[in-house]
Amino acid sequence: MADYLYELLTPHFPATDASLVPRGPEHDTTTAQYLNRLPTLSLQALQETEHQSLTQSSQSTLLSLQALSNRSHKTFISSADHLSNLRTAIPELSRNAHQLRDAIPKLDEEAVRFSSKYSRSAENASLEQRKKVMQLARNVDRLSDILELPTLLSTAVSSAAASGSVSTTYSSALDLYAHIKRLQSLYSDSPLVADVASQAEDAMKDMTTNLITGLRAQNLRLAAAMRTIGWLRRVAPELETLGGDGEGALGALFLICRLANLVSTLEALDPLRELADQETQRRTRATEKKNGSSGSWADGHQTEKFLKRYIEIFREQSFAIVSLYRNIFAPDQTESETAAGGLRGIDSRLKSSHPKSVRKDPLQSLPPALATFPMHLVHLLTDTLRAYLPNVQDKSSRESLLTQVLYCAASLGRLGGDFGMILTELSDNEDDDDEGIGYEWEEVTRKHRALAGRLEQLTGGQQHHHNTNPPTAKSALRVASP
Repeated sequence: MADYLYELLTPHFPATDASLVPRGPEHDTTTAQYLNRLPTLSLQALQETEHQSLTQSSQSTLLSLQALSNRSHKTFISSADHLSNLRTAIPELSRNAHQLRDAIPKLDEEAVRFSSKYSRSAENASLEQRKKVMQLARNVDRLSDILELPTLLSTAVSSAAASGSVSTTYSSALDLYAHIKRLQSLYSDSPLVADVASQAEDAMKDMTTNLITGLRAQNLRLAAAMRTIGWLRRVAPELETLGGDGEGALGALFLICRLANLVSTLEALDPLRELADQETQRRTRATEKKNGSSGSWADGHQTEKFLKRYIEIFREQSFAIVSLYRNIFAPDQTESETAAGGLRGIDSRLKSSHPKSVRKDPLQSLPPALATFPMHLVHLLTDTLRAYLPNVQDKSSRESLLTQVLYCAASLGRLGGDFGMILTELSDNEDDDDEGIGYEWEEVTRKHRALAGRLEQLTGGQQHHHNTNPPTAKSALRVASP
């Protein structure tokens, strides 16, 4: 029925616009449903109400389409774009699927190779290397701290040298060094720890240099000297094993540093020494001409100033050096007797030049440094006196200088190093003036001993008859001694 009506109505469709011609009922269900509805309507309905109903339905459909387009136009555009790309996406998906299918055998081959390479069934060098790398990554902070130890140690040493805070900064530096040595003992095969230890050794050498420099400082006190020697014992323990005495090489090192300080202090007298040298030259020229008077070189006033200051510095510094040494190293009874015997025998050692005095056994241990060090000090003094004392022509000035030397000898004598007898050898020179120097020295020594004896008798008599208090006697004896 619908087909007949569609054939009947086909001639009445507009021929100008093919888009307005509905498709046949066999192709469009909507057309078939409408054609099946037309026979059910009356003729009056077809003529009067059907047209209005179709217009109203068309208008309602148009409004619905407009609302739908306004509400979902983005979805329509996106769907249209996807529909347009679907033609190229499907072939591309097909090609990718084929590539994946072709790559599966190669992926399976690589998986088998990886499994065989990193298998734990046997020792695997690659796996071990990977473990080391992972362990290194986990311990990177600890390694960074270890690598910073030499820098911290060098900073501590340099800051201590700059600020002089020995008691705190050097203690921290030694703690860091002890920690590095402990790491070296625990990980002796590690090249990293070995390199860190090598850098720490360089920093310790700098610290040792700074400590040795500190021993050469001016006005070194006992506390600072003991503290510095204590640091040296910790920094360079091998110094205690050198030499044959108890203090090892530290004692000799201490004496050498203090001797360098003494020499530098005496070098500050070079301006006075130059004036004394000028007087020596004038005296020598006057002696050669055999016509110079005793006052031709101003009676040695400049030499007297030089020697007075020289002996004063020598007395103070030599006593300080020996007393510091004995207080710091505190030798035992045997070493003390050896050192004291060496000090008391300075004059005999200087006089002795016989080959028998040379040690025959080369394997014997060396004597303590203090046993031979004062001899060098006495050489400095006697050489200076022998060179410059003849310039002083005034007898009272010479006696004053010799008295000052006597006090210096007695000062060292308190520590077992009296060198008074050595000065009698000042006359062992070809210069005739030296004989007078030796004679004057003997006279000064005799007068001093006589004065000391009278004071001792005086204080002893006062104690016996007047019950004099001991401090008064000691003060009287102090007058006769330096």
